[in-house]
Amino acid sequence: MASSWASSSLYANSVAPPPKRSSGALKRRRVPLPWPSDQEFRILSIDGGGIRGIYPAAFLAGLEERYLEGASVARYFDLIAGTSTGGIIAVGLAAGLKAADLCDLYIARGCEIFPPTRSGILGAAQRLVRNTSRYVKYRYDRQALMRVLCDTLGDRKLGEARTRLCIPSFEGRHGEVYIFKTPHHPDFRKDASEQMTKVAAATAAAPTFFRPLEDGGYTFVDGDVWANNPIMIALVDVLSCFSVSRRRVRILSLGCGDDPYVVGRWQTWLGGMLAWWDIIYAAMRLQSLNALGQAGLLIGADRITRAIPSTSDNEIQMDDWTRAVAELPGAAEATLDELGESISKAFLSEPARRYEPISGGSLA
Repeated sequence: MASSWASSSLYANSVAPPPKRSSGALKRRRVPLPWPSDQEFRILSIDGGGIRGIYPAAFLAGLEERYLEGASVARYFDLIAGTSTGGIIAVGLAAGLKAADLCDLYIARGCEIFPPTRSGILGAAQRLVRNTSRYVKYRYDRQALMRVLCDTLGDRKLGEARTRLCIPSFEGRHGEVYIFKTPHHPDFRKDASEQMTKVAAATAAAPTFFRPLEDGGYTFVDGDVWANNPIMIALVDVLSCFSVSRRRVRILSLGCGDDPYVVGRWQTWLGGMLAWWDIIYAAMRLQSLNALGQAGLLIGADRITRAIPSTSDNEIQMDDWTRAVAELPGAAEATLDELGESISKAFLSEPARRYEPISGGSLA
């Protein structure tokens, strides 16, 4: 599966460059579809965060075990948005996998994607080489990620998703945002034939970690470059696609960690690229905080439940599989003890309306 998909990608790149995604954008307000006035619209939004995706996967698996008798948690949401590792989880849930399956996958095979370093002197040397080489080469081989995705998602197409999806990526050839969407509105039918493996790989092509994904003439980079927290992508999509009151929208937002970025004195005084090499992490966190604030202003902060692992002075790196496996399932259990009952009442009282993909309509 992986080799044939790669071959088709190479062939696709040999044809003329495709138009910009934005060339098909609507020039008018989207015509919203009806939505029952007495029914809430429930959104699940999952942040990016590398192997720390173990936390949201374990958290959702805990909801399935505690409150749903093992049934898929995806059945209780009308739309799922996910970026990077959150996008992989979102696509997996929409493909019919349970959160428990995805959690087991992260724990069992995450080490294939992010191989842990050895202990002792050899491990220290390995880490030194890896940290040094990242300035001139990609740190990990995307083929390991593709193997896991292909084994998990097979040949499924985005149009076969059982739940509405919004999956952000960044398209580098034209320098534009790129959001993969299921055909849940007549204006959305560009992406229905896309393979789920491609969508998952496109949103998770993290800069410095993996080479950008080149497919169909486009160059895809990780969606966390501009939307590490996709909550506003999901909310705007819902409000533009459906005649639903803002006060009838409810969102469960899952993060992978809250890593404060503090500007040090040496950055203030020294300046330059060396001092500010990691500013992307500040951008990712601030985007998340801003998106959460905007969503709260639109629908009310009381209609958003945010779950993140407890902060630590020694944060877990996005590629540290060893610590993520050891610490994050327990962190998810702790959050479930605190928020589980309220989440169950707000989101899990009854399954979502059955999602039926829409065919036809205009290209968008």
